[in-house]
Amino acid sequence: MGLSDAAVEELTAIGTQIVHRSDLKNDNLAGITAIFGWQRDLAPALATANDLRFIQSYSAGVDYFPLDVLRAKHIMLANTSGIHAIPIAESTVGYILAFARGIFASSKKTPTNFWDQQGVRSNMFTLTNKTAVIFGTGHIGQKIAEALAAFGVTVLGISHHGRPVAPFAEVGTDQQSAEFAHRADFIINIMPLTPATKGFFNQSFFATLTRQPFFINVGRGPSVVTADLVAALKNGKLRGAALDVYEQEPLPANSPLWDLPNVLMTPHVSGNFAEMNDAASEIFTNNVQQFLQDETLAQNEVDLSQGY
Repeated sequence: MGLSDAAVEELTAIGTQIVHRSDLKNDNLAGITAIFGWQRDLAPALATANDLRFIQSYSAGVDYFPLDVLRAKHIMLANTSGIHAIPIAESTVGYILAFARGIFASSKKTPTNFWDQQGVRSNMFTLTNKTAVIFGTGHIGQKIAEALAAFGVTVLGISHHGRPVAPFAEVGTDQQSAEFAHRADFIINIMPLTPATKGFFNQSFFATLTRQPFFINVGRGPSVVTADLVAALKNGKLRGAALDVYEQEPLPANSPLWDLPNVLMTPHVSGNFAEMNDAASEIFTNNVQQFLQDETLAQNEVDLSQGY
């Protein structure tokens, strides 16, 4: 996606020269100060990008950037953390309600068994008095917690620091994951992808579950070991799963996830909304204006050593 018309007008008015991606080549990256968005084919050109001072990611997650190279060259990176919070929260609630209210089960029916009402009713439930554990207590995790709490769900959080954050009833550290997960009816991943979170949801994690929770992944695909998730779904450790992101994207045609009856899947779209480009462009514009003043960023600067 390119900059919004409003952003182009505002940046042009303050004397910023804008080069469109179609005109940007590896050999002229040297004269660029800031980049909006990213494509992997630009990574080799960073070696000669001597004037590049910051990159504005179009996404909240930045695991696909060459973070070590950016840190070595003192190139700042900003993400769009916050703008996806409402759409991802709404998607997450939608996934959970699809399981709870028989919507997903009914969508799987055929003309010959659609009116098997008892089969659908036997698996329906309400959200009141259920417990959700959200892995990741940032903007998105907080918005999901807020939305679920409105349905009477007790929401617990897991974060690297374990500090109390509203509206979570409790927040634990990574070391308390198993303890919190034992209490969960829903486990929701929204963690950033870092070396510590890659493969976090694996056989060891799923083996400790006792309440057959639903697993929802709207974070990063490689946080989950797919084979271990499939095993947990087949052996009853998990009651079901809703997945928007995958360890490998696109999901291979031979993935067993396609055939599991208790898996709801969407193609990495949970954070999308009509005004997303405008919101991302606004963050970039604010950062450009701040950079021109004092060479700092106004918002969402990524800690390159942490990866988020």
